Amino acid sequence: MSRAHNFSAGPAAIPESVIQEIIAALPEFKGTGMGLMEISHRSKQFDETLVSAESRLRSVLGIPTDYKVVFLQGGASLQFYMTALNLLRPGEPADFVLTGVWSNKAIKEAKRVGDAQPAWDGKAEGYTRLPQDSELAIRKEAIYVHTTSNNTIYGTQWQRSPDLQGHHVVCDMSSDICSRPIDVSKYDLIYAGAQKNLGPSGITAVILSPWAMERCPGNTLPAMLDYRLQVEERSLYNTTNTFAIFALDRTLAWIESEGGLPGMKARNSRKAEVLYGELDRTEFWLPRAQKADRSWMNVTWRTHTEELDKAFVSESDKAGLKGLKGHRSAAGLRASLYNACSVEDVTQLVAFMQDFERRHG
Repeated sequence: MSRAHNFSAGPAAIPESVIQEIIAALPEFKGTGMGLMEISHRSKQFDETLVSAESRLRSVLGIPTDYKVVFLQGGASLQFYMTALNLLRPGEPADFVLTGVWSNKAIKEAKRVGDAQPAWDGKAEGYTRLPQDSELAIRKEAIYVHTTSNNTIYGTQWQRSPDLQGHHVVCDMSSDICSRPIDVSKYDLIYAGAQKNLGPSGITAVILSPWAMERCPGNTLPAMLDYRLQVEERSLYNTTNTFAIFALDRTLAWIESEGGLPGMKARNSRKAEVLYGELDRTEFWLPRAQKADRSWMNVTWRTHTEELDKAFVSESDKAGLKGLKGHRSAAGLRASLYNACSVEDVTQLVAFMQDFERRHG
């Protein structure tokens, strides 16, 4: 079959070699006589996969040995509430850097638990940039500061580490986890839906520091929302998503084979360089994010009219370039360049863009 060039924002592209491994595991898995989606989540064969997935994530990211890793369901949307529920006592303060749709959803859920307030809000400028350190109004008494490392909708990404004034940090890394090296020890809680860089939808990786574990109140919380219990049960309190964890493990193995996070950084920076180079080459295109804060993962832009944007989406789709329509809340155009997206995919997109400009410019 002929595969399209996939620029979807998530669920997103998965490496073809991983897809082949998934196909092979569906009818029969590790000599069980049953398929991957048919075996028990408590079987020896799946437990080997679960252990491997955690071990690979620890190795790839360089997670400190005293940090805990758990795989949960519900995506980042559940983590918006679960982080606050575990880390805040009723009415306690937490500050949020509001850089787009997802950080706004996070603060909304945190307000159900504590005194969640914005340390900065980029709404007035259309979320086209990230704040300078001097603009962050972080309260001294804040229990933690919440950030979003990459913004899928508006196309901004932290290219530097903000000065969060020594506070504990919670970070939503759903859309750029494992795309480049990071220092995990700078964060107290990281959460990331898998469907961008780690595999299919249906599983969320959560990384907790010793401080975060100490903050968890334990058995006073509902079982499914209790980090302590989920860690103690090794992600197996309930029937976990065995399929997604297997795919995550295989995707991490692919990342290792491609040079780990240094390899991903080189690959992703090159893709971004090629696409932004085309966007900056001509005034036909109007990039959305300010240059200093441009995302390597989600490139956002538009043409001079909505009609031309629609024509671009329609024509690119027919040409086998999928998922280029901007998010409904931001409109315009968007190309998501997650790990599995290749340099060749981006080269084909740029060639189409140049042809489109010749025909419509």
